[in-house]
Amino acid sequence: MKDFDNIPALMTDLGTRAKAASAELAFASAERKHAALIAAAEAVWNNRSQIIAANQKDMEFGRNKGLSPAMMDRLMLDEARIQGMVDGLRTVAEQGDAVGEVLTEWDMPSGLNIQRVRTPLGVIGVIYESRPNVTADAGALCLKSGNAVILRGGSEGFHSSAAIHACLVEGLRAANLPEDAIQLVPTRDRAAVQELLTLTDYVDVIVPRGGKGLVGLVQREARVPVFAHLEGIVHIYVDKAADPQKTLDVVLNAKTRRTGICGAAECLLIHEDVAETLGQDIVVALLAAGVEVHAEGSLAVEGTVSASADDWGKEYLDSIIAAKPVADIDGAIAHIREYGSNHTDCIMTEDASAAARFFERLDSAILMHNASTQFADGGEFGMGAEIGIATGKMHARGPVGAAQLTSFKYLVRGNGTTRA
Repeated sequence: MKDFDNIPALMTDLGTRAKAASAELAFASAERKHAALIAAAEAVWNNRSQIIAANQKDMEFGRNKGLSPAMMDRLMLDEARIQGMVDGLRTVAEQGDAVGEVLTEWDMPSGLNIQRVRTPLGVIGVIYESRPNVTADAGALCLKSGNAVILRGGSEGFHSSAAIHACLVEGLRAANLPEDAIQLVPTRDRAAVQELLTLTDYVDVIVPRGGKGLVGLVQREARVPVFAHLEGIVHIYVDKAADPQKTLDVVLNAKTRRTGICGAAECLLIHEDVAETLGQDIVVALLAAGVEVHAEGSLAVEGTVSASADDWGKEYLDSIIAAKPVADIDGAIAHIREYGSNHTDCIMTEDASAAARFFERLDSAILMHNASTQFADGGEFGMGAEIGIATGKMHARGPVGAAQLTSFKYLVRGNGTTRA
């Protein structure tokens, strides 16, 4: 891609075109959106060799930049991950169309019939880091929900995102939908992000998907409303009534399946009554799996690293986990309230009342009982894909799928009805 000398003009042009496309997309039929997504899925698969070749350029860029193994894993695309993108596109395509759905309806004594129906948000700006598959996920979900989207991928995934975006545009073209409905910022220049955050005349909401630095920047600089996707400081509390085998299986999966995703476990809290038994067994198993454990108290067995104050409330996105004993479930809840990010937290227990207390007294977007936190994913929630995990409390929360990318309007019908 060429360099762009006038970034403000570039971004204004993208915004203008996106707004025009959104007006047409808002009333596009479910059949045309379905056709576009199926055609895009076929294009991604048919062009997988080109996508992998583009990804190799990005992998070389990442190596030269000194990215960690976990971040390189986030960046890497192979045929299996491309198949995952294809499956995600097809799943989103087959979902029911949220636009126009009647959320509720009622009649008033005045004779008015009132409906509240789903409507697209308009134009969405998505800013993301590293993971090029977000290009497909975000593009698909915005299209499905009748929104135009401006995608700004991370500099590391520049070539991969461009190759995937070309397939999405091919899908739009095949379905006779405006190609400007899904646009990709064609430059690595960071000034483009600053401009996108202030396009209040064109962009209705910004979705940042990345690390604390990116999200903090967006929240500080944005003049457009933001769906915040904050850090995944994910805790697992192992209760005194936890089943040992279930707990070992879940903790190992939650930490090691993919260490660089936001649902990966980052902190282990063990009830002190089982810290020297099950707790130490878990720590030993994690060490054997190649995880660096930063532990304190009775969990600081041979091979661990002494935990420091900096380990609490830290998102490692790597093969590292913090671990500490807590006095009881309330101690775990207090720790999570202080250090958590309201993303995803889990309790391992066979005590239903303990699970209920954990669910009741914590307010994370996702709370889990006896399940791996790696399930904190829109695809695993049946949404096909997600644009991110929203950790705020306004509008969207948790996995943001197509339905969460809509607002609503009221349709009011009368029959010559006048107000007294």
